[in-house]
Amino acid sequence: MAGFRIGRGRDNNRTPQQPPRQQPYGSQQAAPHQAPQAPAPYGQQPYAPQQWPQQAAAGGHGEPEYYDPHGGPVGQGPGAYPGDAPGYTQAFAIGEDPYPYNQGATYQAGAAQAAAPTGPRLPWKELLRGIVTRPGATFLQMRDYPVWGPALTVTFLYGLLAVFGLDEARKDVINATLSKAIPIVLSAGVAFVICGLILGAVTHTLARQLGGDGAWQPTVGLSMLVMTLTDAPRLLFAMFLGGDNMFVQVLGWATWVAAGVLFTALVGKSHDLPWPKALGASAIQLIALLSIIKLGTL
Repeated sequence: MAGFRIGRGRDNNRTPQQPPRQQPYGSQQAAPHQAPQAPAPYGQQPYAPQQWPQQAAAGGHGEPEYYDPHGGPVGQGPGAYPGDAPGYTQAFAIGEDPYPYNQGATYQAGAAQAAAPTGPRLPWKELLRGIVTRPGATFLQMRDYPVWGPALTVTFLYGLLAVFGLDEARKDVINATLSKAIPIVLSAGVAFVICGLILGAVTHTLARQLGGDGAWQPTVGLSMLVMTLTDAPRLLFAMFLGGDNMFVQVLGWATWVAAGVLFTALVGKSHDLPWPKALGASAIQLIALLSIIKLGTL
Protein backbone atom coordinates (compact mmCIF):
# COMPACT_ATOMS: atom_id res chain seq x y z
CA MET A 1 0.00 0.00 0.00
CA ALA A 2 1.45 3.12 -1.15
CA GLY A 3 1.83 5.81 1.35
CA PHE A 4 0.87 9.37 0.90
CA ARG A 5 2.85 12.17 2.37
CA ILE A 6 1.12 15.38 3.15
CA GLY A 7 3.33 18.39 2.78
CA ARG A 8 3.56 21.88 1.36
CA GLY A 9 5.21 20.92 -1.81
CA ARG A 10 4.71 22.66 -5.15
CA ASP A 11 2.50 21.10 -7.74
CA ASN A 12 4.26 21.28 -11.04
CA ASN A 13 1.06 20.55 -12.91
CA ARG A 14 -0.66 23.63 -11.52
CA THR A 15 -1.28 26.38 -13.98
CA PRO A 16 0.74 29.50 -13.05
CA GLN A 17 -1.26 32.42 -11.82
CA GLN A 18 -1.73 35.37 -14.12
CA PRO A 19 -0.26 38.69 -12.96
CA PRO A 20 -2.76 41.25 -11.77
CA ARG A 21 -4.22 43.27 -14.58
CA GLN A 22 -3.39 46.98 -14.54
CA GLN A 23 -6.09 49.53 -14.66
CA PRO A 24 -6.21 51.40 -17.93
CA TYR A 25 -4.90 54.99 -17.96
CA GLY A 26 -7.46 57.48 -16.77
CA SER A 27 -9.87 54.92 -15.30
CA GLN A 28 -11.37 55.49 -11.88
CA GLN A 29 -11.58 53.03 -9.05
CA ALA A 30 -14.59 52.84 -6.90
CA ALA A 31 -14.32 55.08 -3.90
CA PRO A 32 -14.21 53.21 -0.62
CA HIS A 33 -17.21 53.34 1.63
CA GLN A 34 -17.09 56.37 3.91
CA ALA A 35 -18.77 56.71 7.22
CA PRO A 36 -21.53 59.31 7.41
CA GLN A 37 -20.31 62.69 8.57
CA ALA A 38 -21.87 64.84 11.20
CA PRO A 39 -23.85 67.86 9.88
CA ALA A 40 -21.89 71.10 9.57
CA PRO A 41 -22.52 73.91 12.07
CA TYR A 42 -25.18 76.47 11.24
CA GLY A 43 -24.01 79.06 8.71
CA GLN A 44 -21.20 76.97 7.21
CA GLN A 45 -21.53 75.20 3.89
CA PRO A 46 -20.33 71.57 4.05
CA TYR A 47 -17.51 70.74 1.70
CA ALA A 48 -18.23 67.99 -0.82
CA PRO A 49 -14.99 66.36 -1.94
CA GLN A 50 -14.75 65.44 -5.59
CA GLN A 51 -12.71 62.69 -7.12
CA TRP A 52 -10.37 63.92 -9.83
CA PRO A 53 -8.22 61.61 -11.93
CA GLN A 54 -4.52 62.00 -11.38
CA GLN A 55 -2.81 62.93 -14.62
CA ALA A 56 0.79 62.89 -15.68
CA ALA A 57 3.12 65.56 -14.41
CA ALA A 58 3.38 67.13 -17.82
CA GLY A 59 -0.40 67.52 -18.09
CA GLY A 60 -0.27 66.55 -21.75
CA HIS A 61 0.91 70.02 -22.74
CA GLY A 62 4.32 70.36 -21.14
CA GLU A 63 2.96 72.13 -18.04
CA PRO A 64 2.48 70.67 -14.55
CA GLU A 65 -0.90 70.19 -12.95
CA TYR A 66 -1.67 71.89 -9.66
CA TYR A 67 -4.07 70.43 -7.10
CA ASP A 68 -5.59 71.96 -4.04
CA PRO A 69 -5.28 70.33 -0.60
CA HIS A 70 -8.79 68.82 -0.92
CA GLY A 71 -8.21 67.01 -4.21
CA GLY A 72 -9.64 69.46 -6.73
CA PRO A 73 -7.68 71.23 -9.50
CA VAL A 74 -6.70 74.88 -9.34
CA GLY A 75 -7.97 76.98 -12.20
CA GLN A 76 -11.28 77.09 -14.01
CA GLY A 77 -13.95 74.47 -14.43
CA PRO A 78 -16.33 72.52 -12.21
CA GLY A 79 -15.06 72.18 -8.67
CA ALA A 80 -12.01 74.35 -9.35
CA TYR A 81 -10.60 76.72 -6.75
CA PRO A 82 -9.23 80.23 -7.32
CA GLY A 83 -5.48 80.31 -7.58
CA ASP A 84 -5.16 83.46 -5.49
CA ALA A 85 -7.05 82.08 -2.50
CA PRO A 86 -5.09 81.38 0.69
CA GLY A 87 -3.53 77.93 0.67
CA TYR A 88 -3.66 77.42 -3.09
CA THR A 89 -1.05 77.60 -5.82
CA GLN A 90 -1.41 79.61 -8.99
CA ALA A 91 0.70 79.21 -12.13
CA PHE A 92 1.85 82.15 -14.25
CA ALA A 93 3.17 82.17 -17.77
CA ILE A 94 6.68 83.40 -18.52
CA GLY A 95 6.66 87.20 -18.65
CA GLU A 96 3.21 87.50 -17.09
CA ASP A 97 2.82 90.02 -14.28
CA PRO A 98 1.52 88.20 -11.18
CA TYR A 99 0.28 91.54 -9.85
CA PRO A 100 -1.76 93.03 -12.72
CA TYR A 101 -2.95 95.97 -10.67
CA ASN A 102 0.55 97.23 -10.00
CA GLN A 103 1.49 98.10 -13.59
CA GLY A 104 5.03 98.88 -12.50
CA ALA A 105 4.08 102.15 -10.83
CA THR A 106 6.22 103.39 -7.98
CA TYR A 107 4.63 105.29 -5.14
CA GLN A 108 6.19 108.62 -4.31
CA ALA A 109 5.32 110.17 -0.99
CA GLY A 110 3.66 113.54 -1.39
CA ALA A 111 3.59 113.36 -5.19
CA ALA A 112 0.34 114.28 -6.89
CA GLN A 113 -1.10 111.83 -9.35
CA ALA A 114 -0.69 113.05 -12.91
CA ALA A 115 -3.96 113.86 -14.62
CA ALA A 116 -4.56 111.94 -17.82
CA PRO A 117 -5.41 113.77 -21.06
CA THR A 118 -9.16 114.27 -21.44
CA GLY A 119 -9.28 113.93 -25.21
CA PRO A 120 -7.38 113.70 -28.49
CA ARG A 121 -5.08 116.29 -29.99
CA LEU A 122 -6.91 119.46 -30.98
CA PRO A 123 -6.57 120.90 -34.50
CA TRP A 124 -4.78 124.22 -34.70
CA LYS A 125 -7.96 126.26 -35.13
CA GLU A 126 -9.65 124.69 -32.12
CA LEU A 127 -6.41 125.00 -30.16
CA LEU A 128 -6.13 128.75 -30.73
CA ARG A 129 -9.83 129.24 -30.05
CA GLY A 130 -9.68 127.09 -26.93
CA ILE A 131 -6.78 129.05 -25.39
CA VAL A 132 -8.99 132.15 -25.45
CA THR A 133 -12.44 130.71 -24.73
CA ARG A 134 -11.74 127.71 -22.45
CA PRO A 135 -8.08 127.79 -21.43
CA GLY A 136 -8.26 125.35 -18.50
CA ALA A 137 -9.83 122.49 -20.46
CA THR A 138 -7.59 123.17 -23.47
CA PHE A 139 -4.37 123.11 -21.45
CA LEU A 140 -5.42 119.92 -19.70
CA GLN A 141 -6.31 118.21 -22.96
CA MET A 142 -3.07 119.26 -24.69
CA ARG A 143 -0.69 118.67 -21.78
CA ASP A 144 0.87 115.63 -23.48
CA TYR A 145 0.77 116.79 -27.11
CA PRO A 146 3.52 118.93 -28.68
CA VAL A 147 2.23 122.00 -30.52
CA TRP A 148 5.35 123.05 -32.41
CA GLY A 149 3.56 123.78 -35.68
CA PRO A 150 1.08 126.37 -34.38
CA ALA A 151 3.54 127.73 -31.81
CA LEU A 152 6.37 128.44 -34.24
CA THR A 153 4.06 129.77 -36.97
CA VAL A 154 2.06 132.13 -34.76
CA THR A 155 5.17 133.40 -32.93
CA PHE A 156 7.01 134.07 -36.19
CA LEU A 157 4.05 135.99 -37.65
CA TYR A 158 3.74 137.93 -34.41
CA GLY A 159 7.40 138.87 -34.62
CA LEU A 160 6.96 140.16 -38.17
CA LEU A 161 4.15 142.48 -37.06
CA ALA A 162 5.70 143.44 -33.73
CA VAL A 163 8.16 145.71 -35.54
CA PHE A 164 5.27 147.93 -36.64
CA GLY A 165 3.91 148.14 -33.09
CA LEU A 166 6.99 149.97 -31.83
CA ASP A 167 7.22 153.62 -32.84
CA GLU A 168 10.96 153.84 -33.48
CA ALA A 169 11.17 150.48 -35.21
CA ARG A 170 8.19 151.32 -37.41
CA LYS A 171 9.82 154.54 -38.56
CA ASP A 172 13.07 152.76 -39.38
CA VAL A 173 11.31 150.14 -41.46
CA ILE A 174 9.11 152.61 -43.31
CA ASN A 175 12.01 154.96 -44.14
CA ALA A 176 14.36 152.14 -45.17
CA THR A 177 14.52 150.68 -48.64
CA LEU A 178 12.85 147.39 -49.43
CA SER A 179 16.14 145.52 -49.48
CA LYS A 180 16.88 146.74 -45.95
CA ALA A 181 13.34 146.53 -44.56
CA ILE A 182 12.84 142.84 -45.38
CA PRO A 183 15.86 141.63 -43.36
CA ILE A 184 14.76 143.79 -40.42
CA VAL A 185 11.29 142.31 -40.40
CA LEU A 186 12.51 138.73 -40.87
CA SER A 187 15.13 139.07 -38.18
CA ALA A 188 12.46 140.37 -35.78
CA GLY A 189 10.33 137.28 -36.47
CA VAL A 190 13.26 134.93 -35.84
CA ALA A 191 14.24 136.85 -32.70
CA PHE A 192 10.76 136.49 -31.21
CA VAL A 193 10.76 132.75 -31.94
CA ILE A 194 14.10 132.32 -30.15
CA CYS A 195 12.91 134.50 -27.28
CA GLY A 196 9.73 132.46 -26.92
CA LEU A 197 11.68 129.18 -26.87
CA ILE A 198 14.05 130.43 -24.18
CA LEU A 199 11.34 131.89 -21.96
CA GLY A 200 9.20 128.75 -22.32
CA ALA A 201 12.15 126.57 -21.36
CA VAL A 202 12.77 128.72 -18.28
CA THR A 203 9.13 128.43 -17.25
CA HIS A 204 9.20 124.66 -17.65
CA THR A 205 12.43 124.34 -15.65
CA LEU A 206 11.03 126.39 -12.78
CA ALA A 207 7.83 124.37 -12.80
CA ARG A 208 9.76 121.10 -12.52
CA GLN A 209 11.86 122.49 -9.67
CA LEU A 210 8.66 123.42 -7.84
CA GLY A 211 7.36 119.85 -8.08
CA GLY A 212 5.71 119.79 -11.50
CA ASP A 213 5.53 116.66 -13.62
CA GLY A 214 4.65 118.00 -17.08
CA ALA A 215 6.50 117.45 -20.36
CA TRP A 216 8.71 120.19 -21.73
CA GLN A 217 7.50 120.25 -25.34
CA PRO A 218 3.83 121.02 -24.61
CA THR A 219 4.81 123.55 -21.94
CA VAL A 220 7.17 125.48 -24.20
CA GLY A 221 4.86 125.43 -27.20
CA LEU A 222 1.77 126.48 -25.27
CA SER A 223 3.67 129.24 -23.48
CA MET A 224 4.71 130.67 -26.85
CA LEU A 225 1.08 130.72 -27.95
CA VAL A 226 -0.03 132.40 -24.72
CA MET A 227 2.71 135.03 -25.06
CA THR A 228 1.70 135.99 -28.59
CA LEU A 229 -2.08 135.61 -28.44
CA THR A 230 -2.51 137.73 -25.33
CA ASP A 231 -0.52 140.62 -26.80
CA ALA A 232 -2.21 140.46 -30.22
CA PRO A 233 -5.01 142.98 -29.35
CA ARG A 234 -2.52 145.58 -28.09
CA LEU A 235 -0.29 145.05 -31.12
CA LEU A 236 -3.22 145.49 -33.49
CA PHE A 237 -4.13 148.91 -32.08
CA ALA A 238 -0.50 149.97 -31.65
CA MET A 239 0.15 149.46 -35.37
CA PHE A 240 -2.39 152.20 -36.22
CA LEU A 241 -2.62 154.38 -33.10
CA GLY A 242 0.98 154.20 -31.95
CA GLY A 243 2.44 152.92 -28.74
CA ASP A 244 2.05 156.24 -26.90
CA ASN A 245 -1.72 156.23 -27.21
CA MET A 246 -3.48 156.04 -23.83
CA PHE A 247 -5.92 153.41 -24.98
CA VAL A 248 -3.06 151.25 -26.22
CA GLN A 249 -1.26 151.59 -22.89
CA VAL A 250 -4.34 150.62 -20.85
CA LEU A 251 -4.97 147.70 -23.19
CA GLY A 252 -1.34 146.66 -22.79
CA TRP A 253 -1.68 146.43 -19.02
CA ALA A 254 -4.95 144.51 -19.32
CA THR A 255 -3.48 141.99 -21.75
CA TRP A 256 -0.42 141.58 -19.51
CA VAL A 257 -2.67 140.64 -16.58
CA ALA A 258 -4.57 138.26 -18.86
CA ALA A 259 -1.24 136.69 -19.85
CA GLY A 260 -0.45 136.12 -16.17
CA VAL A 261 -3.79 134.37 -15.67
CA LEU A 262 -3.26 132.15 -18.72
CA PHE A 263 0.33 131.33 -17.78
CA THR A 264 -0.84 130.31 -14.32
CA ALA A 265 -3.55 128.09 -15.77
CA LEU A 266 -1.10 126.60 -18.28
CA VAL A 267 1.54 125.66 -15.73
CA GLY A 268 -1.06 124.48 -13.23
CA LYS A 269 -2.77 122.13 -15.69
CA SER A 270 0.37 120.93 -17.44
CA HIS A 271 2.41 120.29 -14.27
CA ASP A 272 -0.32 119.61 -11.67
CA LEU A 273 0.72 122.54 -9.50
CA PRO A 274 -1.39 124.82 -7.31
CA TRP A 275 -1.83 128.33 -8.61
CA PRO A 276 0.75 130.02 -6.32
CA LYS A 277 3.52 127.72 -7.57
CA ALA A 278 2.25 127.98 -11.14
CA LEU A 279 2.34 131.76 -10.96
CA GLY A 280 5.84 131.68 -9.46
CA ALA A 281 7.09 129.42 -12.26
CA SER A 282 5.80 131.83 -14.92
CA ALA A 283 6.95 135.01 -13.14
CA ILE A 284 10.20 135.33 -15.10
CA GLN A 285 8.40 134.99 -18.42
CA LEU A 286 5.86 137.61 -17.36
CA ILE A 287 8.59 140.06 -16.36
CA ALA A 288 10.45 139.45 -19.62
CA LEU A 289 7.24 139.90 -21.60
CA LEU A 290 6.67 143.23 -19.90
CA SER A 291 10.25 144.40 -20.43
CA ILE A 292 10.84 143.25 -24.01
CA ILE A 293 7.48 143.88 -25.65
CA LYS A 294 5.39 146.32 -23.61
CA LEU A 295 7.81 148.41 -21.60
CA GLY A 296 8.72 150.52 -24.59
CA THR A 297 5.11 151.45 -25.24
CA LEU A 298 4.11 151.85 -21.62
